[in-house]
Amino acid sequence: MAEKTENRISYVVKEWVIPIVTALLLAFLINTFVVFRIEVPTGSMIPTINVDDKIFVRKVYNKDQFERGDILVFRSKELFTEDGKEMLLIKRLIGLPGDVVELKEGILYVNGYLVEEPYVVNQSSFTGTFTVPEDHLLFFGDNRKTSNDARYWQQPYIHEDQVIGKGGLRILPLENFGFLK
Repeated sequence: MAEKTENRISYVVKEWVIPIVTALLLAFLINTFVVFRIEVPTGSMIPTINVDDKIFVRKVYNKDQFERGDILVFRSKELFTEDGKEMLLIKRLIGLPGDVVELKEGILYVNGYLVEEPYVVNQSSFTGTFTVPEDHLLFFGDNRKTSNDARYWQQPYIHEDQVIGKGGLRILPLENFGFLK
């Protein structure tokens, strides 16, 4: 009888407990070191990202590999959640360290060269110049008409260390499932 109970316990541990604990541990490690999920609360990145989209974002560790046009997630030192935590923002990388970024009536020039932005559909007539400091980045939203981005922040430049994720896989809504571009 005791042997039968031991076999049953052994079976439950092997078939249920070990796989469940392994799955939970693996999920924790992946969420801690590889990817995390965000939900987008605003329309600042329309049409690329819509309000309430749910996106898996890859964590970044090598900050030297950012390219102009990347969609990045970073901690804002300008905006805070209701409980006082730095807000996570998702925006498009426009300026790299040392770049001179100019907007002339909404048209983008980087280091004197016109930059085509097919992802921007709601253009604004904003005019201004930004010189991106060393170790900092400049971000704008794709929905320029309504985006609260570097053009309006008191401190427009984001330190590279504030960036925590890149790009992503939109998982919801299902009709828009796919990688961000």
